[in-house]
Amino acid sequence: MFPKFKEHIDQEISFLKGKKLLLACSGGLDSVVLMHLCEATNLNIVLAHCNFKLRGGESDGDEDFVRQLAFKFGIQVFVKQFETEQYAEKQRLSVQMAARKLRYQWFDELLLAKGFDYVLTAHHADDNLETFLINLSRGTGIDGLSGIPEVNGQVVRPLLPFSRSEILEYAESEGIAWREDSSNASSKYLRNKIRHQLVPPLKELHPTFLQNFLNTQNHLQQTNDLVTNHLNEVKSKLFKSRDGNIKMAISELEQLQPLESYLYGLFQGYGFTEWNDVAGLLTAESGKQVFSKTHRLLKDRDCLILSKIESQPNGTYPVHWDKCHNELPVQLKLELVDAIDEQAKNVVFLDKEKLMFPLALRNWEKGDYFYPFGMQGKKKLSKFFKDEKIDLFSKEKQWLLCSDNKIVWVVGKRADERFKVEDSTRQILKITQLI
Repeated sequence: MFPKFKEHIDQEISFLKGKKLLLACSGGLDSVVLMHLCEATNLNIVLAHCNFKLRGGESDGDEDFVRQLAFKFGIQVFVKQFETEQYAEKQRLSVQMAARKLRYQWFDELLLAKGFDYVLTAHHADDNLETFLINLSRGTGIDGLSGIPEVNGQVVRPLLPFSRSEILEYAESEGIAWREDSSNASSKYLRNKIRHQLVPPLKELHPTFLQNFLNTQNHLQQTNDLVTNHLNEVKSKLFKSRDGNIKMAISELEQLQPLESYLYGLFQGYGFTEWNDVAGLLTAESGKQVFSKTHRLLKDRDCLILSKIESQPNGTYPVHWDKCHNELPVQLKLELVDAIDEQAKNVVFLDKEKLMFPLALRNWEKGDYFYPFGMQGKKKLSKFFKDEKIDLFSKEKQWLLCSDNKIVWVVGKRADERFKVEDSTRQILKITQLI
């Protein structure tokens, strides 16, 4: 196995050479063999062991084994103990999902704090087959059938081309010791049921079943790459950036067929799962929204607008004319000038003596009105936004600069006629929204 492993490193993942690598070592067969192979290949590795405290003395025995293994080979080791069951209960996760989340969170912390380039995990071909069958049993698209990626960001899986039997044969031939996890024999976990009850009969169907599966999965991955490339081309044409959001014309979306498949491909990366609701936006009334945990999708007239969910600052902030205002949610620069010297949406000129300080910077509210500069009479902000075709997301982010409860400036949009500079003005205040 070692020659094949070295060849795989040299030809497929040679970027690992000379890098600082964090190897996730449970003490089990797969990760211990990976450590031996990396040592023999002269990769620069450090071990990381998670003690999830789920198996009492067994878990502590695994930790001791990994510490001794690191000492024997003169390798640095990081160890962390987790209160996994308490975390799972608090986060409402299964114990397995909680352990996985804790594990990768800690790896991310080590990558950042210690300057590691990559994390190595010991997933192999049989893990890939089991994951495929799990996803298939739950229902999935082509992305869920394409398997565990060998490289996913800073996570690399060098054993992915190798079977469990190859790894076991190498360990036995080299006299490598490892720890057995008794929970691997339990049938209460879906993965174990698939591993012990489903995979063996499948392998009996054909002597090269696992290799045939890997070949098929490779074809699926190539097909998935084609789909991804096409979807990226569609996104580049349909998705238009505007004010930090993404806007797309509904008429152009409706031309995509099959529509449901396109909607899934275009939006699944943003966390949406309620696909009937997403499709329903195309014919919904303006203002209808669909939410994921990270994003929301808004029907706005003849468009859909995609926006990241962010906490918006709110409240009222005092604005003094003679102070720097770096602490404001909108950065403003106030200065006295001799004349009106430029015209721009982010600049307003006001008669300072008409203002009452401190001014107030606040969010817009229903019922707000102002006297738009250059127009006669007042206008509700809601009507102004509608006339200006300002969408809901932009309205939520809109700030008003006020004097004595009167709107002075719809920031970045329109000044108020009541505070304009006139021939009788003695002090001209220039306010700039810094962008």
